[in-house]
Parts: sequence; structure tokens; C-alpha cells
Amino acid sequence: MAYKYIPATTAALALMMVQQGANAQQPATAADPASSPGIERVQITGSRINLRQEQISGVGPVTVIDAETIQRSGAISVETLLQRLPSSAGTAGNQSSAYWTSNGYGTTQVNLRGLGIDRTLVLLNGRRVVSGGTGANSSVDLNMIPVAMIERIEVLKDGASAIYGADAVAGVVNIITKKAFDGVDALVRYGKTDRGDGAEKSVDLVWGMRGERGSLVSSLNYSESEPVNLASRAPCSLFEEEGKLVCSGSSSTIGGRARLADGRRVNFNQDPNGNPRGFETYSAAKHAYNSNPFLNAVNPIKRIGVSAFGNLRLNDQVDLFTELMFTNRKSEQLATPGAIGVYRPINIAAGHPTNPTGQDLTLERRRVAEVGPRYFFQETNTFRVVAGLKGRLADTWDWSASLNWGRNTGIDGMTNIINLDRVDATLNAATCGKSPTAAPCGNYLGYGNLSPAVLDYIHFTTRDHGGNDQKSFNASVSGELFSLPASPVGFASGFEYRREQGWRDPDSLIVSGAANTNAMDPIAGEYSAREVFAELSVPLLAKLPLVQALTLNAAARYSDYSLFGSQGTYKLGLDWQVIPSLKVRANRSTAFRVPNVPELFGGVSEGNLTTTDPCNNWNTMDPNSVVYKNCQASGVPVGFRQFGPSILTTGGGNPNLEPEEADTFTVGAVWTPVKSLTLTLDYFNIEIDNAIETVPGSTKLSVCYNSPGLSHIFCSPTSFTRDPRTGEINLLSSQPANAAQQRVSGIDIGALYDFSLFGWTSSLQADVSRLNRFDVAPFPGGEVIEYAGKITGGRGSYAKWRSTASLTMAKGPWSGSYTVQHIGKADDINAAPEDIGARAPSILYHNASVKYAVSKALALSFGVDNLFDKRPPYIQSWTDGNTDTMTYDLLGRRWHVRLGYRF
Repeated sequence: MAYKYIPATTAALALMMVQQGANAQQPATAADPASSPGIERVQITGSRINLRQEQISGVGPVTVIDAETIQRSGAISVETLLQRLPSSAGTAGNQSSAYWTSNGYGTTQVNLRGLGIDRTLVLLNGRRVVSGGTGANSSVDLNMIPVAMIERIEVLKDGASAIYGADAVAGVVNIITKKAFDGVDALVRYGKTDRGDGAEKSVDLVWGMRGERGSLVSSLNYSESEPVNLASRAPCSLFEEEGKLVCSGSSSTIGGRARLADGRRVNFNQDPNGNPRGFETYSAAKHAYNSNPFLNAVNPIKRIGVSAFGNLRLNDQVDLFTELMFTNRKSEQLATPGAIGVYRPINIAAGHPTNPTGQDLTLERRRVAEVGPRYFFQETNTFRVVAGLKGRLADTWDWSASLNWGRNTGIDGMTNIINLDRVDATLNAATCGKSPTAAPCGNYLGYGNLSPAVLDYIHFTTRDHGGNDQKSFNASVSGELFSLPASPVGFASGFEYRREQGWRDPDSLIVSGAANTNAMDPIAGEYSAREVFAELSVPLLAKLPLVQALTLNAAARYSDYSLFGSQGTYKLGLDWQVIPSLKVRANRSTAFRVPNVPELFGGVSEGNLTTTDPCNNWNTMDPNSVVYKNCQASGVPVGFRQFGPSILTTGGGNPNLEPEEADTFTVGAVWTPVKSLTLTLDYFNIEIDNAIETVPGSTKLSVCYNSPGLSHIFCSPTSFTRDPRTGEINLLSSQPANAAQQRVSGIDIGALYDFSLFGWTSSLQADVSRLNRFDVAPFPGGEVIEYAGKITGGRGSYAKWRSTASLTMAKGPWSGSYTVQHIGKADDINAAPEDIGARAPSILYHNASVKYAVSKALALSFGVDNLFDKRPPYIQSWTDGNTDTMTYDLLGRRWHVRLGYRF
């Protein structure tokens, strides 16, 4: 019940800050810890210990994106910044990816190391953030975080479950917001592509004040991106034919493709002025449907947000702090007109009045293009409230306690969805059109034959509702236990309680299976966690030959989950300052990921899927074969014959899932040969066991019966069961299971060089990531899939080399930057070496920006992305636009201008 008072606390704090306005414009005094370097204590991502900055600067490989870099990028959403990092790989939601669905259409995420969005933990000011989307989701929607309020982003590329809890397998993204700011910043940005489309606009108003007793920073943010039609970048879908790329299309034709009783496949009239009862032999080249004009290269999105971050000193020892954020997101995706025959066969008898063929037929596909395209739409509201106290004990200890409540609710839907039950009604010649209340009669055999009354009758708009809720309490203490000859021993400990909840209620017609889309059941579930952690930083040696400082870092966490029982993790690290210019660091840690709500509670559905039973006619096989022996041992009757080509298969969530377990090792060095040059080198190795994977039921059967003595995990009763009397399979599961293993390793290289060039203050920074290995075993005994150096059809690119290099320069009122992003060559995992598009070449994207400070208050910036208008490579296993839209830039050159004014 305490949570309902948090908004009132926030409002009270804001009013108290306004009352301090008389002091807000004066500089912070030395008594303010936030502004006094002599007593500054910091906490960086990767440690909970608050010590002086120089003592903990090397706890792990951390990439920092500061406010100036964010401003130069011109980004209006956080995912733009994070998905360009060399340490990012694979797929994550963004506006130019057709696969925007893994956590709800319109949701954007980050995917470190390509291990999946669920294995990257996103924090805001060191605290968790509620999942975003339109219900029962599993990752943070980066859209909710206003770019104008970000002070910096710290990316820890190391396992950190012992420090932060579950899900920090690949690393941690900690977004730090502005805390102390005087005045008002007004920021306006506008941009377009070189072709005049895809306009982006944003307006940000940031207001802050700071006084002796505290500070308050608040913002109002608006951003909007307009769509870019896919056909403007890729006029049609390309496929290889006789050594050339040719246009192709979907076999769901606008006239209707059908199979006749004599086996012939025909297509009905597609010319609005043609014979309405005409048909001819189906030809893909002639009749296939071009979907690209009905898809977007960039989907539109609009965001409005308000936020406030405050700190109030109650007395010399205790501060009250609060965070308040609210974001409304509206997004939309264009989709092709719906088709019938996909989810339910349409059988039309020879004597039906609409059938001109004189034979019984099955209408395999008919795209109902007369009604126009479909639109998928979403609207989400996400708020986050944090309220807490923090303070100091003596001179060496800090403590904090806070409540964190985040809630996300959403509505999504689809227009022009076909009601298949009503389609059946319009084809029932005995009843359709017989009375004013009866269904109108429909003719689906030929484009233009459907009347407006039929189109209106069979189409509807779906609406789904859902959300996510997160409540937590955190308390921690940090400081110095005692002093050793080298320096003080740092210590941190704390407790966290967290409850996660998710739900999703699909439209009733989707639940019933009447809609021409995938049937979905409602989802609802929750779990809670209680965790305690402790962390130590022990200085072992100092000021010795070749040992400037040697520090042992250790952390442990005990987690107790309501659904999974207890889990322990640890982290051990060693920081060795060899000489003042050289530091070596190593970390070994365990991590875990808990199954998310849709994986656990996703509604179980059943469907008849084409599946071959390995024991079909088993007694005719070689008696020495493994399958023969296993079918005999499992009691399958002699002479057993599979009844039909399909088996009833269950899908959806699996409440029996267990947490994934991971082991992470990193070792690296930081070398500063001269004061202005810093070089870093880090090796990483991540191993994940019991990884959650969805394995098809047919694969489970095959693997089980080919394992000696039915020894495979897929032979368990949770995978399938048989009727003991008939031998028929009466249960087959394709639900997710803890079956996979993943192994990832590589190196990261970094360089930072500060110098002066002709009076310009300059800085050159480079980050390089080399992926040595990315191996996935989908289940025990399964063939290992090697993703390193490959492009996949649905998981994105795992190019071995990725890098970014930036040159920034400033002199007087002028400043600017030039950035080059490199994506290494990669092979299409599904293509033969001789195929067109079997290999993507190395790609370089050039981005430039320049800024002119007209005065101390007014600044004007101009930037260009993809300066040389680099086109994406053709990929045979393309996702959309004939390329991998998760990796390559489909839009081409684009520019933006930004105006900032400080009052």
C-alpha cells in the first residue's frame, strides 16, 4: 500500500525545490558533496562500492557514452546510440527492422554480444526498469528514456549477476540522468533523408535549479518519426534465377491461387477490366504479388514524455531523492492486405455458383487486396516512480533505501483483419443473402468480385490489452571496513525485494481462432525475488616494484525466487596496477537469467502440425537399428501405422522452465604509454548452459528415437506420450525447454588519444570488437551451429569484426566530429558459396557533424549520417528490403539540424 503515496512525495519534493528558488542560481558551495572534488565519492557500473574514483576505475571493461557524444550523434532515441556499439550484435527491435515483434511492435532494445535482448540488463541510475511493450514482455523499451535527460550511458561488457541480480549475462547498460542543472535548455531538432522522406523532429525542454539544500531537474520531451515506404528503397523482392537477380513476389495472389481436383494449380482473374470468371494456369512470374509497396522501411513512431529528478537535503546526514518519469508512445506498422487460405483451408465445390472451373477446388491463397493494406497500431503508457532516502555515516560510509514502482500498459491492434467464420458464412450458398440479417454472398475467385458489403462484413479491427508491472525495495550500505597497509578495504552489502508481473489479453476473435492471424491465448503471471548481496574490494599490495597496486574484488549474491527456488552467484576479480602506465584486470563470474513471463505463462495452444512418427512401420526396419530397438522397447505395437500426416502438438509457455546459468571470464589490460594516449585490450568468454530454446516437436521425436536406450532428455514424458493401447502419440510438446548451450568468445580493443592540431583541441577514439566464436547447440547431442562470421535469416548478423572510430575537434565557437562505423564481412548461413548474396562485404558508414556556438546561450548543429550514401548489400536470407535490416542501413544519406538555447 505504500506505493500509492509515492506520487504525493514526488510532488511535495518538487514544491519544496521551487521554494528554494531564491538560492537556485548561485554556485554550489563547498559543502555540497555533489560539487566538491575533495570529498567526491562515486559509484561506477560494475560495483556497488562507493570509494574515491581512482581506486575503482578498473573494475571491468566499461564503455562510456557521454552527453556531448549523444548530442553530436543527433539521436532522438537511445537505441540508435547503443545498437551502433561494436559490442552489439544480432537482432534488437528498431524502426527499420521488420522483426519488431519480440517484445511488442514498436519496442526498441539493446543486444550485447548478440546473446539476446533478454540477457542484457538495462538500468536507470543503477536501478531496474519495468519491461515495455503491449503486455507480458521481457525487456526494457528504450523509447521511454528521454535522450535530452541523459548525462551518460555506461555499458559494462561483463557478467554482473552477483552485483545486479538476474539477466546481467552479456552485460549491463546503466543510463545515468542529469542530476544537477541550473537554468532552462530548449532543444529543437529536425532531419530528413536525402530523398526527402523519413522526417524526424523533436523538441526538448529541460529545466533545472540547484540550491544549498538540493536540486531539481525536469523535462518535457516530444519526438516524432515519419514513415519511409519500403518500395522507395527496394521496389520488389529479389531472388536469384539463372545467375541473375529478378523480382519475385508472394504466392498469395490478388486473384486467388487454387488447386483443382485433377491436381492442376490455377489462378483466377487479376485484371479489374478482365473476365470476372476467367482463370489460367498459375505462374509465379505472372501472378505473384509484390508486397514491398505495402511495407515500410521505417515505421512511424511518436513519443511524449515528462520527467523529474530531485534531491532534497533533510539534514546534514540524510537526503530525500525521487525520480518521476512518464512516457506515451504511439507507433504503427504498415502491412500487406490480409489473405485467406493461410490458417484455414477454403474448399469450394464444383457446383458452387462462384466456381467457374467445373471441379471441386481448394482455394490455397487469396489476398483480399480490394480493402487495402492492414495497419498494426500500438499505444503504450509507461511510468516509473522512485522515492528513497540516502545518507552518510561518519566519513566513510554511505547508505540508501528506496522504493521503485514501474508500470507499463498498452493497447495494440490490427485493422482490416479477416473474420474466417464470416468468410465461411459468405460462401454458404444455402443461407447467404437469403434475408436482411444473413451474410452477403461472396465471390473470392477473381480480383474485384467482392462487393463492398462483403468486404465490410468480413473485416474487423482487433484490439488487445496488456501490461507489465514491477515493484521493488532496495536497501544498501557501502563504505570502508578498515585500513590495510595498501589502502582501505571497501565493502558493500544490501537487500532487494522485487515483484514482476505481466499480462496480455488478445482480442476475443484471435483467441477463438476466427481471425486470419496466429491464434493466441491470454497470458498472465508473476513471480517475486528476495536477494541479498555483499561485495569486497581488498587492496593486497601497493607501492612495490612492478606492483603499484594489487586489489582483489569479490562479490556474492543469494537469490530466492518464488517460482525457481534459490540461486547463488559470485564474482572474483583482480586489478593489478603494474606500473603507473599499465593496469591488468581479470574477472571470473557466474550469472543467470530467469525465464520471463511469456516463456513461463504464455497461453498453451494446440494445433495439428505435419510430423513424422519415427515408429511408423517400425517392425519393417533393420532389427539392429537404434530406432527399431527403441520403438520395440517403448511398447509400440507391431505393425503400428501413423494415423494421418499430422500430430496434435502443444505450444506456448512452459511453467517448468528453470533459470539459465552462465559462466563469464574476462581478462584485459589498460596501457597509457603517454599521458594523452590510452589503449585497452580485453578478452571475453561466456558460456551459457540450460539456455531456453523452443525445439519443434518433430525434432524431439527424431532425436529421442535415435538416441541409444531412449536416453535423451527429449524422451521424457514432458516431451511426448503415447496411448499404451494403440501406440498413437497423444501428447507432443513444442514448448520452450532448458535445452540449449551457447559459447561466445572474442576480444575488445579500445584507443583514446588527445592532441592538439593547428590550435584545435582534438581527440581520436576507436573501439573494435572481434567475435572469435559464437556456437549454439540447440539441444543436447544436437549439431552445433556456428554463428561467428555469419548472417542469419532471423537473428541478425554476427560479423567477426565491428568497430567505430571518431575524431572530434574544437576551437573557439566551432566544434565537430567525424565517425566511421565498420561492419565486417559475413557469410549467409543459408546460402551456397556460389549464390548471389552469399557473402556480405565489409561496410563503412561515415557520419559527420559540426557545431557553432553563436553565443554562450545559442548553439547550432548540423549533421549527416551515411555521408557517402552507402547502399546495403543484397543478402539471400534477407529479412526485408533484400538485405539484413537488423544490421545494415536501408535509408541512405540523411541530415539533421539542431538548435539549442539556454536561458
